[in-house]
Amino acid sequence: MPVIDTHAHVSPDRYKEAIARGERWYDLDAVAGEVHRPLGFNKSTATRLEEMDATGIDMQLVTPTVGFYQYDKPLDQTQAVARECNEFIAELVDQHPTRFMGLGTLPMQDVPAAIAELEHIMGSLRLRGAIISDHVNGVTYDDPAYLPFFQAAERLGAVLHFHQGGGGVQTVVHARTTKYSLPNGIGNLADRTITFASLVMGGVMDACPDLKLLLAHGGGYTAYGIGRLDKVAGAFEGSWPDGPLTPPFPQPAEQYRLRRPPSSYLGAFRYDCCTYDGDALRFLIDKVGIDQVMLGTDYPAPMLLIDSVNWIKSLTQLTPTEKAAILEANPSRFLDVG
Repeated sequence: MPVIDTHAHVSPDRYKEAIARGERWYDLDAVAGEVHRPLGFNKSTATRLEEMDATGIDMQLVTPTVGFYQYDKPLDQTQAVARECNEFIAELVDQHPTRFMGLGTLPMQDVPAAIAELEHIMGSLRLRGAIISDHVNGVTYDDPAYLPFFQAAERLGAVLHFHQGGGGVQTVVHARTTKYSLPNGIGNLADRTITFASLVMGGVMDACPDLKLLLAHGGGYTAYGIGRLDKVAGAFEGSWPDGPLTPPFPQPAEQYRLRRPPSSYLGAFRYDCCTYDGDALRFLIDKVGIDQVMLGTDYPAPMLLIDSVNWIKSLTQLTPTEKAAILEANPSRFLDVG
């Protein structure tokens, strides 16, 4: 089985060429595609392949750089950016079918347009699904307007990879502080936890139980805070499991009512191993199950999990069987490889 990195990004060559000429690309600057840094997203495909070989990675599941979400822009602009990014990803996969699989990006501010682009991604472009942010201009995915989107993703068998936005898009931490890179260091993980809670507690997972969902960065704080989510859902009050959940706080009448604790949904998601800490990864595996955890590196971002394959292989907290599952078996099964 191949070693598969399920968390990697790329900026389209046509975008990089425009920026190198001193131009804007669909009114986007160097920050959107993160080419304002000297390394990372400026790398060529040839360099990417060399670095994959050097680190023992056979395949990458590549996505457009998350600064290309552009949900706050006029719809036609977001659609144009998405289509260009998605066609580039498809070209990359076509040129190197044994090295890359692809996810696209979607105009999530308009549900019908997002569904149409997802159908194009899964049909004409033959990609595996899409990467989307944790919210759309502040709206979380428990909003009923997004249920048709998740129903379409389930019908299409599309992978949905949840990852916070880039290019200046704010996480929940920005309102409190912008120091010490905490909007990244803490905010990314907090946003992912909100995504899990919104999908579960908002009823999306009950309505669409066969969704193929990947939570970047180890699912954020989800595994570590799941007991508290169970508590507010009412799993420790009343007579659960013999009776209904009994939340300790009054619930609005219109709010979705869970029938089982949030912790029972942990196995409905996949998580990458990008925790940077062996004990944290061990805890994640113990909470969600080894079958749910896959290699993910965040290549070529500054938060890259360095020498990821050797890191996994070196961890004393994992068994050889678990290491092979993370690197090979789990991503192959999730992405229907081989």
